[in-house]
Amino acid sequence: MGFIKEFKEFALKGNVVDLAVAVVIGGAFGKIVDSLVGDIIMPIIGKICGDTNFFQKWAIDGIAVGKFLQAAFNFLIIALALFMVIKAINASKKKEVETTTPPAPSSTDQLLMEIRDALKK
Repeated sequence: MGFIKEFKEFALKGNVVDLAVAVVIGGAFGKIVDSLVGDIIMPIIGKICGDTNFFQKWAIDGIAVGKFLQAAFNFLIIALALFMVIKAINASKKKEVETTTPPAPSSTDQLLMEIRDALKK
């Protein structure tokens, strides 16, 4: 019974649940970015280059270099999007910290600070 209880505590910790949610959202986000790159960006680049499958056809001795380049491009877009999201979150947290100024010292604290400053002189 101890093993099951210990496993339940581990599996239901906040960090594990948060990680599971992040993985699921990350997978869905990856599919969205794959669609953005594969269905919108790459065809535009292909039309500029004159062939909609321009990158798909790139191969060196049967090695699909074009597919690798597309996967690398997908990664860069995902990394950029995550960077922008994290940067926005950090900026909002920074504003939140800046707006919460510490409370003014009480009259007793002010008096004690004045006494301290006078003793320093």
